[in-house]
Amino acid sequence: MYKEYDEVPVQEAVCIIGESDETVDLSEYQQEAISSEANSNAPVISDEETIDEALIIGKSNDFDAIIVQDNINTKAKISPRAKALALKKGIDYRQAKASGPEGRIIERDIISMLESGPFVSSAARDGYYGLEISKNQETGVGTGLGQRITTADLERQDESLKKVPEKPIVNPSDDNLVEKKFESIKLSQTRKVISKNMLKSLETTAQLTLNASFDATALLEYRQQIKDRNESMNLSNISINDMILFAVSRTVKNHKALNAHLLDDEMHLYEHVHLGVAVDTDRGLMVPTLSYCDMKSLDVISKELRVLAAECREGTINPDHLRGGTFTVTNLGSLGVESFTPILNAPQTGILGVGTIVNMPKEVQGKIVLYPSMVLSLTMDHRALDGAAAARFLKELRENLEKFSLLLAM
Repeated sequence: MYKEYDEVPVQEAVCIIGESDETVDLSEYQQEAISSEANSNAPVISDEETIDEALIIGKSNDFDAIIVQDNINTKAKISPRAKALALKKGIDYRQAKASGPEGRIIERDIISMLESGPFVSSAARDGYYGLEISKNQETGVGTGLGQRITTADLERQDESLKKVPEKPIVNPSDDNLVEKKFESIKLSQTRKVISKNMLKSLETTAQLTLNASFDATALLEYRQQIKDRNESMNLSNISINDMILFAVSRTVKNHKALNAHLLDDEMHLYEHVHLGVAVDTDRGLMVPTLSYCDMKSLDVISKELRVLAAECREGTINPDHLRGGTFTVTNLGSLGVESFTPILNAPQTGILGVGTIVNMPKEVQGKIVLYPSMVLSLTMDHRALDGAAAARFLKELRENLEKFSLLLAM
């Protein structure tokens, strides 16, 4: 029916729910039951009696068996119990050796097939039994569920029978002679959206990135104080990233062109800071919004971000919490990245990238000492503001981070 990452029409069936050990061919459920109008002599057949690739033409009361005519013009009588077992296990009952009365296939015949094999998927049945048995013995077990032989196995086998090397490979290092092996995967819906938005951002904005480093000593000292007393003060485990978010929310308010949206030839300058925070998830990058971040305490920012990040990773985030950001922060420091070029989350005019802590040398009273340095990478839309205005924001942000205790007192 559908494969992973396929786009599926609304209300279209995509799966069948059954037992853990049950094997079901979904293609069976796509076929319509044959109505009584198609064969005036045939009884009305329910969906449960529909058999893959076969036409039910009648029932024999004498043998309590279903008579089947398939697409290779062979007929078989099969008991309901045998049919149910064959469909459940995904084997072709047409190849069973009937041992019941009047040539009827019964349950023990299906069991015998299960014990002796081979197992073939519904889609591969016709192709498989159209080949010589000796060819199939070369195939061995299949690569499908329960080692079933699939159409892909038949295609590989067919190619191997036809493939005859024209000449030996003289130089295996020659790119034209060596087979290129690769894995092909489809993009998820989330990745498609991310790809579309990132490309649109680069195509429709004038992006410029400025980099500046600051001394993170004050942040590290304050975080250590919190860790020492967070239990007695009932504080969350506040991180360096939480403190940077707090500082950004207070600083960007003074630089309205960065806390803004640029829509064609119009700027929307926001009074409050609705801070987007990039979160890495298995589904892809998501950016929940800390609304009115400039009015929240450091502890509240930390706790709220943890809730939003968890909801993003679990896939339970309210879509409303992924909208409305006026400025974004993305942090790759935990992955060891020192600096990078973040891409604008349009129509926002600014995004701040945060790098990891690196010990750097500096001169203090004539001596060279090491200090913990962090790089801030600000990407801004040059249509909305100039480089000097963006640099002033970075300068003030660096000062606030290096004197974090004073910022808390403001």
